[in-house]
Amino acid sequence: MDFMTEHRPHLLKNRHDYLPAAGHDAFLPGYDLLTRVLGMNPAYRELVTQAGLTAGQRVVEIGCGTGNLTVRVKKACPAADIVATDPDPRALQRAQRKTKGMTGVRFERAYAQELPFDDGGFDRALSSMMLHHLDEATKAAAAAEVFRVLRPGGVLHVVDVRGDDVPQLLEKAGFDCAVVGYGRIRLAGKLTYLRATRQA
Repeated sequence: MDFMTEHRPHLLKNRHDYLPAAGHDAFLPGYDLLTRVLGMNPAYRELVTQAGLTAGQRVVEIGCGTGNLTVRVKKACPAADIVATDPDPRALQRAQRKTKGMTGVRFERAYAQELPFDDGGFDRALSSMMLHHLDEATKAAAAAEVFRVLRPGGVLHVVDVRGDDVPQLLEKAGFDCAVVGYGRIRLAGKLTYLRATRQA
């Protein structure tokens, strides 16, 4: 599929129909430094802890960017099977380099609202700092897609800024959703942690 022609342009003024990991291709080399400056490492750690991953689980990460969370997930639970997705091919290349030598990690170029996976194939879904970039219609479509690819009883764990409207959005998609914590990062302010369960 030609992603540049099959999807409508992103609302931001860039040459892609997705938001690059650093907001612009030219800034990508500095993205990992930016996440450290913002103080995202504790947020990744907390999200992984909340996910409570166990051996043999299948995990899908939505909007993996350069793979910072992916690496933490794999180190926390080496026996989990992880599929990390992002529409940005340059970010995925960086993520693949970070996980070189790790087994049970796969990267897929995909949009959150059009996941190329079978129904009910995953035990856990993770999303870090991605949903706030999407417009409302795309957010709703992404929530529906994550609901579809999770098995009954599967759980989506989210950390994001500006998350006040997300619980209602996830509940409309069919999830049982709860706010499970708050945090802060530099510049962006309050983080919200959410747990959304697809009931069995």
